Amino acid sequence: MKPLAARHRTPARTLLATGLVASLALVSGCAKSEDDNAGKDPGSAGASDRGQVVASPSTGSGPTCAIDAYGAEKIDLKSATVGFSQSEKEANPFRIAETASIKAEADKQGVKLLTANAQSQFPKQISDVQDLIAKGADLLVIAPLNSDGWEPVLRSASAKHIPIITIDRKINATACKDYVSFIGSDFVEQGRRAADRMIESTGGKGEIAILLGAAGNNVTTERTKGFEDRIKEKAPGLRIVFKQTGEFAREKGQSVTENLIQSKPGITGIYAENDEMGLGAVNALKGAGKKPGAVKIVTIDGTRNAVQGIVDGWIDGVIESNPRFGPLAFQTLDSFTKGGKVSQDVVIQDSAYTKDNAEADLGKAY
Repeated sequence: MKPLAARHRTPARTLLATGLVASLALVSGCAKSEDDNAGKDPGSAGASDRGQVVASPSTGSGPTCAIDAYGAEKIDLKSATVGFSQSEKEANPFRIAETASIKAEADKQGVKLLTANAQSQFPKQISDVQDLIAKGADLLVIAPLNSDGWEPVLRSASAKHIPIITIDRKINATACKDYVSFIGSDFVEQGRRAADRMIESTGGKGEIAILLGAAGNNVTTERTKGFEDRIKEKAPGLRIVFKQTGEFAREKGQSVTENLIQSKPGITGIYAENDEMGLGAVNALKGAGKKPGAVKIVTIDGTRNAVQGIVDGWIDGVIESNPRFGPLAFQTLDSFTKGGKVSQDVVIQDSAYTKDNAEADLGKAY
């Protein structure tokens, strides 16, 4: 393969997706909905209409990447070996659906797939990816646990000119030099939309808490920024009086909320930066004898249990973060390895669940 291009590219920023072939405009999802209570496999229920859709695919702005600029050589995707690195334990429905989607699409495309799960341990993820490279991965799809600390992997991949796509979280590196593309949501906008829902639910007044996601990644930082900026802009009567990480975990979200109830008994609303923490908050409120709706809860993800929480009156709104990356990731890889230009930032559309649509759309959740 040719050596990597020497010049640096503009760092990746949150942009509308561009540069993909027209077939990326609408993509059918392969992972299905997941329901803890029903005890079903995440691929067992129909959700084929919930595949990821590129935001404004006709927009012509934004930097792109092509294989010659990246410094790799064209390759037939069907003859390639793809390595997939999952970051977190698959107790979280988002991760279950994400991995299922990658596996299902690889199987559909007839692509050899190597997989690894870091079990929420960043040093393990670094060694996992290096092991995937050692096992012969020609292409890498990475769901990063953290945004920083990827230099060892980038050096190893660069030495073998291996294209990298990251999904759902970014790494702090240079697009079209260190990695090809990021595929994911506009996390700042998700935070804004969650704030809008909180403002509507509370009437724009009261004291609210934020259950922060795990530290060290762009998702937490951007979901927090979007929420706080929108509250400051639109609802000065809402005061953020408590912020603490729940580490994107249900158990941690519950324990943090239990402490919150003790320290701030008059809390009006809770913004949980993912559904699992929000469901933990529900458990804490139930344990404290609170009634459904007494504390307004807004979350982000779109898991079936959270959407059911809306139906049951415990949760006021869920902003979707679609985990079904398989079709879009493999189409991006296919276009890139054939020599086509792909966007450095492939931003997807996300829907939302409210009291108006939660019951009817429950089957679309994962």
